[in-house]
Amino acid sequence: MISFEPIGTIHTPYKEAAPYQPIANDKGEFYIELLPHYEAGLKELLRFRYIYVLFYIDRLKEAPKMRFTPPWLTNKELGLFATRTPSRPNPIGLSIVKLINVIDNKIYVSGLDVYEGTPLLDIKPYIKDLDDKPDANYGWLDDVDNKEHFMLHIKGIPHDY
Repeated sequence: MISFEPIGTIHTPYKEAAPYQPIANDKGEFYIELLPHYEAGLKELLRFRYIYVLFYIDRLKEAPKMRFTPPWLTNKELGLFATRTPSRPNPIGLSIVKLINVIDNKIYVSGLDVYEGTPLLDIKPYIKDLDDKPDANYGWLDDVDNKEHFMLHIKGIPHDY
């Protein structure tokens, strides 16, 4: 048996709906509040520009499906692990956000794509040479008609249809 205990809580302005991906310049206050006994673990974190935020996706409404068609695609069935849907066998979310400030046990960040009160599982620094893969590709996304429009949906960027 595997179990996790939250190390804090994520605070966002999203109560009913959240974007599909972090929006860097989103409006509102975004911060992570660590439980007080983890505060010492924040030493030197502010020296990084970005962090990974791992969280428990606690508000899923449906069980994961191993094969499905994403909402913005028609006639393209994909395997769950070839997508970034939040509906996972283990509902663990991952976002990369800009680190703005650390004050006591609070970490202020750019826009996060989670609901207010989401349980925090972990934080890790984003390290340029380790985490930036220049030979990364787009996989099946290269086959999508109107890829640029589809990428707006994936990134959660508001746009005209």
